[in-house]
Amino acid sequence: MKKNYVMLVLLSAVLFSACSKDEDRYSGENQSGQELFQKDTLSKAAINSRIDQISNEKGSFHWKDGGYQMLWSAIIRGDNMVTIGFGEHAGDFDAHKTGKGDEIKTHLKNLILESEKSVGRDLVFKEDNDLNIIEVVIKKRETLEALLKEKNIRYIEPANYRYFDVIDARPVYGPEVSSSSGCGFSSATISSADYTTITPNARVPWNFYKHNIPGAWNYSTGSGITIGVVDTGLSPQQSLMNTGFNSGSSSGRTVQRFGVYVDSIWPWSSGFDGPDDQCGHGTSMASVATAPRNNSGLPVGVAYNANLITYRAASNVVLDGYHEQEGVKLAFTALGNNNSVKIISMSMGHIISVGKIEDGVRYAYSKGKLIFCAGGTSTSFTNFAGVIFPASMSEAVAVTGVKEGTTFQECDVCHKGGKIDFTIVMERSGTNNNVPVLSYYNNAANYVGGSSVATATTAGIAALVWAKNPGWTRDQVLTKMKQSSTFYPTKNGDFGHGNINAQLAVQ
Repeated sequence: MKKNYVMLVLLSAVLFSACSKDEDRYSGENQSGQELFQKDTLSKAAINSRIDQISNEKGSFHWKDGGYQMLWSAIIRGDNMVTIGFGEHAGDFDAHKTGKGDEIKTHLKNLILESEKSVGRDLVFKEDNDLNIIEVVIKKRETLEALLKEKNIRYIEPANYRYFDVIDARPVYGPEVSSSSGCGFSSATISSADYTTITPNARVPWNFYKHNIPGAWNYSTGSGITIGVVDTGLSPQQSLMNTGFNSGSSSGRTVQRFGVYVDSIWPWSSGFDGPDDQCGHGTSMASVATAPRNNSGLPVGVAYNANLITYRAASNVVLDGYHEQEGVKLAFTALGNNNSVKIISMSMGHIISVGKIEDGVRYAYSKGKLIFCAGGTSTSFTNFAGVIFPASMSEAVAVTGVKEGTTFQECDVCHKGGKIDFTIVMERSGTNNNVPVLSYYNNAANYVGGSSVATATTAGIAALVWAKNPGWTRDQVLTKMKQSSTFYPTKNGDFGHGNINAQLAVQ
């Protein structure tokens, strides 16, 4: 049986310590500062090798850990684009709440303009409406040196450094992937052993019973709760996620689709390419969480009466490059500003920490959103780093996939580690089949696995709990989910609170 694993080759947590002295923020190898900016810049291979080394040693990678030369080299090899997070202190990321944000921003822009005036080209600034972030092209080492001395800068990062844009025979994806970067448009014949048919004619995936999800439907179906899915968009060709979203036993709910991704290799390009999924991954995740309890003989989602908002924020699950990282940031801030949204699910990430994505996640969290992120799915190349970014953030609930059985074992390509919060059974013993979901194409289904499907499943369970208790806060919902899981109250070192019993969680 062909399986379309949802591959996240993603790792690390990010965001520099804010507002510390320049000497402390970017010490790295050049702690003395004697070779602040060496004449020779590092190659991409050398930069990546250092990223791998630091990730292996610390379990994550922060640009501040690499030192001045590495930072400058990555800026040069990333089209000279720089993201600057500023503020009066580490938590000063919200542009609506900051006291001196405009003053700090104006000062930084003037500093850059003065330093770069001899470059002979226009500087391109991008200012965020919700976050204390500016982005600029800088050509001179002296400009970066001056910025690093500013006390009101929370972080400075290359805005368009591409970790995977180097030919080094790196084994990024396993043989199960039908195409690169988690994308795939395959359909499969679902084995009769992998589903149970329920009224009106929907198929319940085998793993739903491992979490007592069908039993939970006697108490809650997710009605009144809105889930936001940040991913690659939603297929216009799968009618059950569009005109048929209210079909069968699903009714009275809405689906909305947005696009905040610019499909261009040029970072200075503009113009979103729309909400349509052009990868397949986003459609699978939306299906797992919210597919209708249909009468078409196709898989049902966990919260089949919940509302859905999807954002096409990236072209695939590996957030490598300016437009994908910018898209994810925009999706999180937009969902944060949407009062109807209770839950956000994202099964994407990156091997390098990204400050503006972290700011976006923190912004949405500050608005009361319950955020689920994939713990990581990859080959052994990236498994060493444990839980990926942004799942490793304290504001995110990290989820991974485990195999069917009485003992806990991560799926063949799933990450585990101390920052995992929950697990979902998504790989069958014997056949190794994964979870049946709606396919990209109409009237078709497929198998999907990894921590991605585990994350979307958990988001659906959260919707069931919240719909049963609409007056609850995010923390109350999360606490109930923990109390209804395998290892509560003692968290397991690799698998967090373990598998969630959805029926217990809604009782």
